[in-house]
Amino acid sequence: MGRVVVEVMPKPEILDPQGKAVVGALPRLGFTQFTGARQGKRFELEVDGEVTPEVLQAAREAAETLLSNPIIEDVVRVADASEESAGVSA
Repeated sequence: MGRVVVEVMPKPEILDPQGKAVVGALPRLGFTQFTGARQGKRFELEVDGEVTPEVLQAAREAAETLLSNPIIEDVVRVADASEESAGVSA
């Protein structure tokens, strides 16, 4: 079973009240090194079999038509989740 990760973010010119709330709360919790935050969405789409270029293209089309609102959001990433986990270190 394969998995595709899709990340959607608000367009830069769109106000992000959730991101503003996060950046406002960070210093109160002692995290003073962060000066900005934007909040987006992450989807994980499971597929039978391998994640092929055709599967990634279908996921991108789904992201652009269903998973995001193209007026206010950008699809910023569509990737094979197995490649993502291979690059993460603890």
